[in-house]
Amino acid sequence: LVLSVVASSPHAQPIDARQVAVDLKKGGYVIVMRHGATNRDQADTDPLNPDNVAKQRLLSDKGREQAKQVGDAFKKLGIPFGTVYTSKFDRAIETGRLIGGGVVISTFDVTEGGLVVTPTENDRRAEALKKMIATAPAAGKNTLIVTHKPNILDALGRDWFDVKEGEASIFRVDASGNPQLVGRAQAADWISAAGE
Repeated sequence: LVLSVVASSPHAQPIDARQVAVDLKKGGYVIVMRHGATNRDQADTDPLNPDNVAKQRLLSDKGREQAKQVGDAFKKLGIPFGTVYTSKFDRAIETGRLIGGGVVISTFDVTEGGLVVTPTENDRRAEALKKMIATAPAAGKNTLIVTHKPNILDALGRDWFDVKEGEASIFRVDASGNPQLVGRAQAADWISAAGE
């Protein structure tokens, strides 16, 4: 599955989050987000057991607050979410709940595998993420996918090497099921747009 891109590069001009929010109100978009800011002194020391939250890198207080602010901004801007998919790691689940407003579907399809799963499994997860991005949301809704930098890189390519915690890539799925990149936005962009 190849993702087409509207802009020549994801590094094109930053989007106007307030203008994009007008379109997002109508639904039909897939937002792929890297989880919020984490505690840099933590590591995933039991990565094959995502239920062991005590052995994971978790959202920092700043990351938690920023995710809550982004969720509040989406509500204020009137952006509706249907399905919210997250990784199995707590930092993604918590980000998804705070931004999407509650229930999330956590799946290995967007869970970071890195060096602890086979290259074949990492490839499968990249293809699964691409397929999710190409799946049109329910009518009048948007889909939110909260995942990790390695998954984003594997699915979208090296132009996402600099993807930041809390950064969103917004895709519009056309009638033929082809996702097109609208742009990328930082968490602060949504918060600012809602405050204008």
